[in-house]
Amino acid sequence: MTEIIAKSSGVHWPSDKVTTIPYSVYTDEAQYHLEHEKIFKGATWNYLCLAAELPDPGSYFVSQIGETPIIVTRDLDGELNAFVNRCSHRGSLLCLKKSGKAENLTCVYHAWSFNLKGDLDGVAFQRGVKRQGGMPEHFCKGDHNLRKLRVTEFSGLVFGSFSDDAPEIEEYLGSEISSRIRRVLKKPLRIIGHNTQILNNNWKLYFENAKDSYHASILHTFFTTFEINRLNQQGGIIVDSSGGHHVSYSMIDPSLSNEVYGNQNIRSAKDEYRLADWSLLESIDEYGDGVTLQILTVFPGLVLQQIHNAIAVRQIVPTSVDTTELVWTYIGFEDDDDAMIERRLKQANLVGPAGFISMEDGAVGNFVQRGIAGTDEDVSVVMMGGESAESQPFRATETSVRGFWKKYRSLMEGIVPNA
Repeated sequence: MTEIIAKSSGVHWPSDKVTTIPYSVYTDEAQYHLEHEKIFKGATWNYLCLAAELPDPGSYFVSQIGETPIIVTRDLDGELNAFVNRCSHRGSLLCLKKSGKAENLTCVYHAWSFNLKGDLDGVAFQRGVKRQGGMPEHFCKGDHNLRKLRVTEFSGLVFGSFSDDAPEIEEYLGSEISSRIRRVLKKPLRIIGHNTQILNNNWKLYFENAKDSYHASILHTFFTTFEINRLNQQGGIIVDSSGGHHVSYSMIDPSLSNEVYGNQNIRSAKDEYRLADWSLLESIDEYGDGVTLQILTVFPGLVLQQIHNAIAVRQIVPTSVDTTELVWTYIGFEDDDDAMIERRLKQANLVGPAGFISMEDGAVGNFVQRGIAGTDEDVSVVMMGGESAESQPFRATETSVRGFWKKYRSLMEGIVPNA
């Protein structure tokens, strides 16, 4: 068996396949720091915010790419910009509030001031005081602008990249993922809520979880109890050619038998519990295709969900090798009436930190993080549904998890894994 060692880290891959994953990839500090250079600062597009969070010229929004703080602005010309949230003078955070509106951004430390395009346009006491001190004559403000990123918008999603090598966003996403994003975000967006969740696990464990449709109707008893999502329902997995992005979708079919789940000893509280208010699950087919659940991911850190009429984006933000911040933004559309907004808010209780469905996702990553402690030399097994990383017309598979590792290893090691 071929052994591959990731450069500058202690991660030892047992082969060039993506079916066995070394546990050290979730615990190795050097690997974690290398990810920031090769993935988050590499030839990728990182989700930053929604365009709707920058509604007017002069709006700004604070986000992150990996651990790097980022400011996104809509300048006075209405154009989007993104740059590192770090004053180019002495490195202080520039924006201290999450969002706001301003004509310029001024550092609280020494009052260096930047316009909304990230250009330095003011230095306090640049000429000194009473002809004493100040900056030298050769000092040029244009040499000290904020570190700027490429920025783009797609269907109301704002992405940023440190790299000139990242392809244009639609090429990066691929045609199938692009069309599935457009399917959900089909009209001007309306933001209806936020929350932030701290996960005590490596960021990759949550991203794997979001890509793993196979666990959903096993781990989440709410799904099986109320028959929202079962693996014998119509649906499938779409994986883009790079492996990094995916879509999992399903449709409710009330005619399906419960026998397949009974035979598998799947946990369910169906005989014990009923909803006191069934309106929680009353939905409208607003897309006209019968799809009641779609989970979509964009590498390296975006999840777009549609569960009935609960629409949300989730941003995965690494904060250390074994902690992650998960930022939820719940959305509707500008033309939603009051009844639809109420429906979306009610169904938002399905997800989030204490959601009827998502609550377990906030815990299971830590179960893995704790379970692998002290056994970095061992591997996990990702063989459900085969060994490839390609689209499949069923969901009892880990094909999109293998796709993640295909993309991950291509960036981290410069190889195309056998998938």
